Amino acid sequence: MTADGDPQEFTLIAVASELAVRDILLALRSRLSAHGVSDDTCGSVELAMAEALNNIVEHAYAGEQSRDIRLSVSIKPERLCCHVRDGGAPLPDLCLPQGGLPDPSGPRNDLPEGGFGWFLIRALTERVTYERRDGMNHLTLEFLHSGA
Repeated sequence: MTADGDPQEFTLIAVASELAVRDILLALRSRLSAHGVSDDTCGSVELAMAEALNNIVEHAYAGEQSRDIRLSVSIKPERLCCHVRDGGAPLPDLCLPQGGLPDPSGPRNDLPEGGFGWFLIRALTERVTYERRDGMNHLTLEFLHSGA
């Protein structure tokens, strides 16, 4: 993984893998904490970014080796912006999934094990946008925060 930029704007780049996602998340949390971002906000950012980055590894790249994930972060006084770029498969219909919850009224064993990621991402962020441009996926997650 490589990192560059000043403390308020930086980029983390890694080859897409489950281990690289862990490394990106550790580096992201470290940089955010060093900049005075609260533990609560760091936790929200880490959880939302874990979902987004793992989706890239699992779905966009579907196990392809040697493909990069680029995470650019901008920390403003009240807003934190995470912009992720990858060259994997686009989202279906070039749209963000709705990310709803399944109906909990049925038997507990019928509830899915996964599929809650987009719900979590939407619940933890102030704004989420996606576009496909020049063969690249561009996903932006914005968070409100206090501090810095």
